[in-house]
Amino acid sequence: MSLKFGTDGVRAEAFTVLTTQYVAALARAAAQVLGGGDWLIGRDTRESGPGLEAAVAAGLAAGGARPASVGVVPTPALAWLSAQRGVPAAMITASHNPWQDNGVKFFAPGGLKLSDSVERAIESLLSLDGPAPHPVVAAHSSGLDDYLGHVVAINGSTLVGLRVVLDCANGAMSVAAPAAFRALGADVVVIHDSPNGRNINDHCGATHVQSLAAAVVAEGAALGLAFDGDGDRVIAIDELGNAVDGDRLIALAALQLRDEGRLHADTVVVTVMSNLGFHKAMAAAGIEVLTTAVGDRYVLEALDAHGHSVGGEQSGHIIYRDLATTGDGLLAGMRLAQFVHGGGHSLAAMARGVMASYPQVLLNVQVRERHPSAADELAAEIRSAEVALGGDGRILVRASGTEPLIRVMVEAATEAIAQSVAEELVKAVVARFG
Repeated sequence: MSLKFGTDGVRAEAFTVLTTQYVAALARAAAQVLGGGDWLIGRDTRESGPGLEAAVAAGLAAGGARPASVGVVPTPALAWLSAQRGVPAAMITASHNPWQDNGVKFFAPGGLKLSDSVERAIESLLSLDGPAPHPVVAAHSSGLDDYLGHVVAINGSTLVGLRVVLDCANGAMSVAAPAAFRALGADVVVIHDSPNGRNINDHCGATHVQSLAAAVVAEGAALGLAFDGDGDRVIAIDELGNAVDGDRLIALAALQLRDEGRLHADTVVVTVMSNLGFHKAMAAAGIEVLTTAVGDRYVLEALDAHGHSVGGEQSGHIIYRDLATTGDGLLAGMRLAQFVHGGGHSLAAMARGVMASYPQVLLNVQVRERHPSAADELAAEIRSAEVALGGDGRILVRASGTEPLIRVMVEAATEAIAQSVAEELVKAVVARFG
């Protein structure tokens, strides 16, 4: 099989690379590894969703499972339902990718993403040999209202008087997010909430925040929230129209939990991609930072291993481990809105004060073949580059998990220094790997 699990499931162009035959085989293998019995299936708003859902249902049934569809739901809603019902689940989504792509990611019973070893076990059983699974119509199972009731209840305090603009990315949050914020009394303006199967993430959502920024300023809102296509991450916009990225959102989340006396061991968990400014800000606040590999499931594993409260990624995946089993853009957005509403400071002031970002340059280098240990092989060159930074910066060299790419990231006191050091490292990568 050419497709392998990446940092968040399997993802590719729908029906051409990610075929119904492949998806059915993947689901059959997942049922064999995670167990038969009841399964849940959710999807985002892509045109390919219903066809791939039918293939997943057929594959699960062939693997001995009883699939039930909850229809279009955000990924965190499906994870919560998986946890509440103690059953595995399959989410059909390509997250922030364009509409032509789709993907599948699985949750084990309890709503947890799969470990590397479980993914490898599924891959080992994956085969297109044998007869195609018989078509199966998955039973219907409700659940979105239950999830919304849960999110509203755990946030509790009112947002009356707070004007917020929500960019739903024409995706799975199009119904859920406005309903939840209105239930807390917020004055809600909604954009990009009319999915047609092909407009998901189309110049909107967490990766395209320009229209949200304009709407926040035009509406005189206190903040804006942009979700990605499946709703497991969020990027904020302050009242001046400035983007507030995941690093700042995680820093604010940690401070908010500490103020509430709920930041376990005064520690926050992030990946190696978090900005050096984040680390310095947390150190100044007396909060310890635990760092993991790239991928929100590695953040979750660290949260569980050490009993910590919150963690996430620069891209806006934020996990409140005491409240959820995966990144939840709605939960994180509502918590932020409460912090702004009750804190006496604007989001712009809070975001500006919580940390100062170091300029960051990220360059992708195409190489002939994958080199998983690229950083080790370039250790001497990296040490030389660190000397050039003079102790005031950070370097990260890592191989892509799915493509023949080596990613070079440099943070430094100035953009010019970061760019210069990054370009020298790129030369070293090309010289070594071609």
